[in-house]
Parts: sequence; C-alpha cells; structure tokens
Amino acid sequence: MHAPAARPQRRPKRRISAFWLKQLHTWHWVSAAVSLVGMVLFAITGITLNHAASIAADPRVTQGGATLPPPVARALVPAPKATDAPLPPRVADAVAAATGLNPAGKPGEWSDAEVYVALPRPGGDGWVSIDRATGRVTTEITDRGWISYLNDLHKGRNSGTAWFWFIDVFAGACILFTLTGLLLLQLHARHRPSTWPLVGAGLVIPALIALFLIH
Repeated sequence: MHAPAARPQRRPKRRISAFWLKQLHTWHWVSAAVSLVGMVLFAITGITLNHAASIAADPRVTQGGATLPPPVARALVPAPKATDAPLPPRVADAVAAATGLNPAGKPGEWSDAEVYVALPRPGGDGWVSIDRATGRVTTEITDRGWISYLNDLHKGRNSGTAWFWFIDVFAGACILFTLTGLLLLQLHARHRPSTWPLVGAGLVIPALIALFLIH
C-alpha cells in the first residue's frame, strides 16, 4: 500500500497577520514621513484662511520701469493675430533682464498702444506694460506678505506646475496615511474599546454641523 500523499502545510494565520501588520506599519510611517511637513503647513494655513478677515494685511507696492532697445522694441510693431498672444521671445528676455520680471509664455493683452501682461503670483500680483511705439516698460509688483503667500500655496493659486503636482502627490500620501491608519485601528480595536466611538464621532460631528449649523 502506498502511503497517503502529504498535504501541503498551510502558512499559519499568525504569520500572515504579522506580515500584513508589518506592511501596514511600514506604509503608515512612510506616508506619514512624506506628508508630515505638508500636513503641518496645510493645517496652519487652514487656520489662517479661516481667520483671514481678522488678519490685517499691509500690501507693499513696488513700481519700476525700463526702456527696450529700439531693435527689440520693433518686434512689437507687427501685431499678432491673437489678441492674447505672449510677447515675442526676444522681447520677453529683454524685459526679464531689465526688470527682473519674466513674462515669457504669459498671455498678453494687445492693443494699438501697448501690450499688458498680468503676472499674478502667490501672495501678491504683478504686471508689465510695454508701449509699442517707444518700447517703454512699466512694471508693478504687489506683495501682501508671508501669510498671504502661504494661504495662496494652500489654495494652489498661481503657484505653477511643480506645486500643482506636489499637491496631488501630497494628497495621495495623506490618503495612504489615513487608510493605513484605519486598517491599523481595525487590527487594534479589540484592545481599545474607544476606537470606533471616536472614529464615529469624527464622522458624525462634522456631518451634523454641515446639516444643521451651516446656512
């Protein structure tokens, strides 16, 4: 008689649980490390935005000017077909070199007399105006301070492509942090009776405020 074939041994459930627990802890602390500074920044600016009306701002306006060399200014004489076309590259480079403001690639507002380029920025605004006949450049920069700057970063206002993608990556890290935290809560909940009542309160309280106290 042949001996019965040995059945493959199953991996103990404890080892499986230990493996996934280790993975959750790893992803939880990695996502926390990635999003830690961003979370502090967005939490602080959440408070400053909530109290924006109470925080006094003292905008500082700086005006400047320059004159483009005639060969460069002549590039503005032929009007482009599109009324929102950007400045010609050689004109944009000359403006950046003379004023420190870079209008390259920004849409312009072309009229018979001038070209106006808006240059909004986090925490302020700016613009460049160029007289098409004389090449005279006029600039203005408005700086509303660091709090306004950080508030605009929170909103992603005029912050550029790099910051746009940072917000997406940061949001993804926060989602991973909270989901792994939720799974860790589930694993430890039987030893901590207050876990689910606290999680439920975190859901119910803002829901009740939104339903009954927001008008």
